[in-house]
Amino acid sequence: MSRRVVVTGMAGVTSLGETWEEIKPKMKKGETGIRYMQDWERYHDIATRLAGPVETFELPKHYTRKMLRSMGRVSQLSVYATEKALDNAGLLEDRELLASGRIGTAYGSSFGSTEPVKAFAKLMETGEARGLTATSYIQMMSHTSAVNIGVHFGLTGRVIPTSSACTSGSMAIGYAYEAIKTGQQDFMIAGGAEELCPTMAAVFDTLFATSQRNQEPHLSPRPYDVNRDGLVIGEGSATLILEERENALARGATILAEVRGFGTNSDGRHITQPTSATMQRALELALRDANLDPSDIQMVSGHGTATDQGDVAECEATTALFDKGTPFHSLKGYFGHTLGACGAIEAWLGIESMKDAWVPGTANLEEIDEKCQGLDHITGAGRDINFDLFMSNNFAFGGINTSLIFSSH
Repeated sequence: MSRRVVVTGMAGVTSLGETWEEIKPKMKKGETGIRYMQDWERYHDIATRLAGPVETFELPKHYTRKMLRSMGRVSQLSVYATEKALDNAGLLEDRELLASGRIGTAYGSSFGSTEPVKAFAKLMETGEARGLTATSYIQMMSHTSAVNIGVHFGLTGRVIPTSSACTSGSMAIGYAYEAIKTGQQDFMIAGGAEELCPTMAAVFDTLFATSQRNQEPHLSPRPYDVNRDGLVIGEGSATLILEERENALARGATILAEVRGFGTNSDGRHITQPTSATMQRALELALRDANLDPSDIQMVSGHGTATDQGDVAECEATTALFDKGTPFHSLKGYFGHTLGACGAIEAWLGIESMKDAWVPGTANLEEIDEKCQGLDHITGAGRDINFDLFMSNNFAFGGINTSLIFSSH
């Protein structure tokens, strides 16, 4: 059994806003969500002070205290984006469907909420457990977003938690697509989220991989640029509602895009140093799954972390497959690296770009590193492009590689 899988709802939260209508004009002006984090000055041993915080996020008033008890910020971002996506798909009020078992969840983050970690650490250090509550672990666990979505909306279908660092969101979409394609579910909620925490910046700081352009937050990160100096951490969330195509047509749903292919593999060599050959293989797996040739792809959305090794390995893998005239960009210059959310945010905004026939330029890309050349890098205020097939790629610690292909129909 092989069924076609379409996107019928989507929504998200970013440091530049929550809707395409809000985000696009800011991108066109070159505006980014990167900020100097004043309160990080107390972390003396962290070199970076830059991040992409979501500063305007507010929970809906109908979220009761009981609903929120098991949610840290990452789950709040996840549930909020999912509620908006379900509404966009026309499914939010269909309580019978939500409880039927026909709809499952694939959702990821690189970690849960980090605030409860302090209470557990205090227990280990002092023996005191006064900071712990019955929901501390629930908020902290790596699958907190997936299970909070399930509980909040009363879902009884399968749950696929994807905690795979920077591929958490894209892997969730891929596995959700496969669950519908093979007949295991008729609908899937898929996406990823990440909350901002200085510990996330510290992870990359210890690897000398964070940007230290602290006095010029608007000029960093700089994916693929010869003057890039590292990544910037961000936060956000995005959810796609995936559905079997015939079912979507039967209920009169608006089809926003179709998931055409998914590929994933691992490098099997090093935890933090990427391998271009296996990256390339992941892209080839997605093309094979979609029964497409590289020449069919009309735009590539890159990972673009603005790290030396990551950018170069990714560009080597991509240029090995695609013609030098293939339009190529990354969104991380606008939001920072949102880790578990990035694959979902980039899929959501990639579909919006395809619908709008306009692609944002890679923010802060002024002089392309010669090791990253070989594709048609979109820069500046973006470009009007009519396209109906694009690939979105993400790569993560552990050598985990993912590639998704979407079409307009």
